[in-house]
Amino acid sequence: MVFSSLTFLFFFLPITLAVNLILPKKVRNYWLLAASLVFYAWGAGKFVLVMIASILVNYVFAWLIDGSSNERFRRVCLALAVVANLGVLFYNKYMNFFTENLQKIFGDSIVVTNIILPIGISFFTFQALSYVVDVYRKDTPVQKNPYYLGLYIAFFPQLIAGPIVRYRTIADQIEERTITAEKFASGVSRFCGGFAMKVLLANNLSVVADAAFDLSATPGSLSVCFAWLGALAYSLQILFDFSGYSSMAIGLGRMFGFEFMENFNYPYISKNVTEFWRRWHISLSQWFRDYVYFPLGGSRVDKKYKLVRNLFSVWILTGIWHGANWTFICWGLGYFILLTFEKLTNLPKRELPRGGITLSNIHPALRPAGLGGVPGGQSAVRQAVSVRHVRPDGECFCGQQRHPLCQRL
Repeated sequence: MVFSSLTFLFFFLPITLAVNLILPKKVRNYWLLAASLVFYAWGAGKFVLVMIASILVNYVFAWLIDGSSNERFRRVCLALAVVANLGVLFYNKYMNFFTENLQKIFGDSIVVTNIILPIGISFFTFQALSYVVDVYRKDTPVQKNPYYLGLYIAFFPQLIAGPIVRYRTIADQIEERTITAEKFASGVSRFCGGFAMKVLLANNLSVVADAAFDLSATPGSLSVCFAWLGALAYSLQILFDFSGYSSMAIGLGRMFGFEFMENFNYPYISKNVTEFWRRWHISLSQWFRDYVYFPLGGSRVDKKYKLVRNLFSVWILTGIWHGANWTFICWGLGYFILLTFEKLTNLPKRELPRGGITLSNIHPALRPAGLGGVPGGQSAVRQAVSVRHVRPDGECFCGQQRHPLCQRL
């Protein structure tokens, strides 16, 4: 079930909202957990059992870690939690790719698996793993109610396409939240904006992009102009598709009283690749920063080769996370090379001209976007359709207060 489907819009969402508003506050979490499991089972079928198992396993590991003062025992539990989560992710998402490559090396003696990928497994696995790690670090209190933890992991708005929500950012909201008319209206508005991005823009741009890709399969049939048009359409399609889903997720969260982090913040005005990835898919970038890059030492290392090692680790894993294919691995390595070059050369940061955003400003962001195949952001959508960045109430769409750049838009 996707957010733009008629089943979701006219059946699932109205019923879930109505019942949630009618029920007493103390039972709303249980209702939302049940609705989220139904939402997932609708599209994933029996794989909902994988999600339930993930909830239970991570609940137990976090409880064991929190309840022990023995550091060695805590580390063992954390290691087992990491192995369990990544093991499930590897089996379901990467086993086919792994056995295919083994067969190419060792021949038909290796049987290629045919495992169906559960939707959203990369997102809810990373959320569950971050919860256990944060409990181990004592960055967040353990959740003693397994149903509340289940809601955090399975909550349907951010389940399929993010953002990747940290438990500590919504722990208080799970325990106590208020749905006001203003927040609900804001959520509806945000959802409708994301819906328009997905249905009106992304779906129609995909027609042009698909036509260009189809022609490219026949040598000599694709002109240079149409090739560029297809590349631009594909870049915008991904932009509106992903940013639209993120906006819908944030809007849905507000309808139920939750505030999720913004996942995009003007990625198309980035001055370099490093800034681009601080603005695009922020929740994923921060996840790898906090759980891979910083633990390895980040950029505060005494040797340059360690910095290169840290960047390589992050971006090879980022590529693998995006998909089980050599193209994704090469995509990650491409960004590793670009970011390593920027870090080692310490390229000067170019200031944005006082005149505001022009095509020449946007172009540097299009270069890494086109190379990586993952451009965009919901803020850039508003740039593309010439909608002002600042709402009438003075709050920016990116979730921040007014700042000079926004006022110029």
